[in-house]
Amino acid sequence: MSTDAPSNTALGPGGGAQAGRGALRLRQVVAVARLELGRALKGWRSLWLVFLAFAPCAVITAHALHDEHGSVHEETLVLAGIVQFFYLRFAIFFGCLGIFVGSVRGEVVERTLHYAFLAPLRREVLVAGKFLAAAATSVLLFGGGVFASFTAMYAHFPAGREFALSGGALRHLGAYLLVTTLACLGYGAVFLALSLVFRNPIVPSITVLLWETISGALPVWLKHLSVTFYLKPLLPVEMPVEGFSGLFTIVAEPTPPWLAVSGLVAFVGLVLAFACWRIRGMEVSYSTD
Repeated sequence: MSTDAPSNTALGPGGGAQAGRGALRLRQVVAVARLELGRALKGWRSLWLVFLAFAPCAVITAHALHDEHGSVHEETLVLAGIVQFFYLRFAIFFGCLGIFVGSVRGEVVERTLHYAFLAPLRREVLVAGKFLAAAATSVLLFGGGVFASFTAMYAHFPAGREFALSGGALRHLGAYLLVTTLACLGYGAVFLALSLVFRNPIVPSITVLLWETISGALPVWLKHLSVTFYLKPLLPVEMPVEGFSGLFTIVAEPTPPWLAVSGLVAFVGLVLAFACWRIRGMEVSYSTD
């Protein structure tokens, strides 16, 4: 009789069972995400998100039809303003508000959340799947909008097309897409957590909007609690601070890009950990929601 130990004992006591549970959880997360993606993208309720994501592209296209000449410098500043002020401050914020809050509170309104709670899976897996699906939806929508705006901005005049194909312009596009992705993850995690804490997360979301709006005037240590603090160092073009708003802006030391990315990822991880903890004790009561 052979005395060789089974090969899976190298995993240690219970190692094989833990690996199996991990694989099962991962499959469940993916399954939940697939169901949520189908639910998020179907129906007329997604049209306002498409409009929000691609509205700048329509405006830029209308401008391009009447102006075949342009300045690369001016168009670059306009595009930077669109990304920084329209997408980051408005479109992505409210888009993620609708997508991520709807992933939980939408099911409460439709009286279907209890079916998910009755499924044979941990609630943390449910939160992870919902977050993954909502993040994919928002990144595809707003990333597509930013890419379309970038293309329309430089495609209507020869100097712009030449710049768009250069290495510098492609670095700008990569930075904008990275910022868009991180903004969707950051705002999404916050709104998902708010939807698990408050029956009506709209008022707390307005508070978050005000906080993000005044983040430039906050002390440096409070800036770390805002999503935009981590996004600004990643923007390839810095917009000048002029006029009345410049009087109240506190300039912090530039944050290295790697630290900004890792800081926001850590922020998202902490918020998601809170959401996973919160959903464990969540009770559904349709009569009060």
